[in-house]
Amino acid sequence: MSVQETFAVDWVRAEEDLDRAGFALTPPLLSPQECAELIGMYGAGGVFRSTVVMARHAFGEGEYRYFGDPLPPLVQELRTRLYPPLAAIANRWAERLGEEAYPGDLEGLLEACAAAGQHRPTPLLLRYGPGGYNCLHQDVYGELTFPLQVAVMLSTPDVDFTGGESVFVEQRPRAQSRPIVARPGLGRGVVFPVRHRPVPSARGFKRVAMRHGVSEVLSGDRHVLGVIFHNAR
Repeated sequence: MSVQETFAVDWVRAEEDLDRAGFALTPPLLSPQECAELIGMYGAGGVFRSTVVMARHAFGEGEYRYFGDPLPPLVQELRTRLYPPLAAIANRWAERLGEEAYPGDLEGLLEACAAAGQHRPTPLLLRYGPGGYNCLHQDVYGELTFPLQVAVMLSTPDVDFTGGESVFVEQRPRAQSRPIVARPGLGRGVVFPVRHRPVPSARGFKRVAMRHGVSEVLSGDRHVLGVIFHNAR
C-alpha cells in the first residue's frame, strides 16, 4: 500500500475543525507498512542532518532527528502533497489577519525560504520512551513561517505505548488558556497551527497564539513523523 492509496482527506471538514477546535485529525496518511518503514529509519546513518536530545535543552524527555537533503521519498511525497490544500487554508487565514499570501506549491515556498536564508529541511522523526514528554513550544525556524504543520502517528496507541497524548494550549488575550488534547491512531495526522490562528472578534479576526507538546508516555515507545513545511536557517 502506498501514500497514494491511503491519502484521502476531506479538506473542507479539516478547515472547519481547525477553525472550530484549533486542530484537525486526518484519515490515515500512511499505511502500517509505511509507518514501520519510517520507524526503521530512526537508527539509519546518512538520513538525518542532526539529532536533538530534549533533556539537554530542557525541552522535555525524548529525542528527535531532522532529516537531511534529499528527504526520503516517502517524506518528500507526503510533504509535497499535503502542502497545496494547506496553503489554501493558510491563505484564507492570511486574508483574515492582513498577512501576506503563501505560494500555492511547496517548491514556491522553499524558494521563498531560500531567499530568506532558510535552507535546512525541517521534517523530523520523534521518539519517546517511558517517561518521555515534550514541553509546550512553537516550531518557528526563521523569518518565514508557514502557519500549519502535520504530525503523523507512526505507533499504535494502547498497543505500542500508553499516555503520550498530543497537547495544545490556546492563549487567548485577557482570558485563561484553553487546553486541547488529540489522540490520533496509527498513520493518522494531526493538522495544527505553528504559532497562531485567526479567531473571530468584535472587530473581525484576531490572532490567538497556540503552543503544542506531548504529555508523558507511561509505557512503550511512541514514534511520530513531524511534517513542517518551511525550512530552517
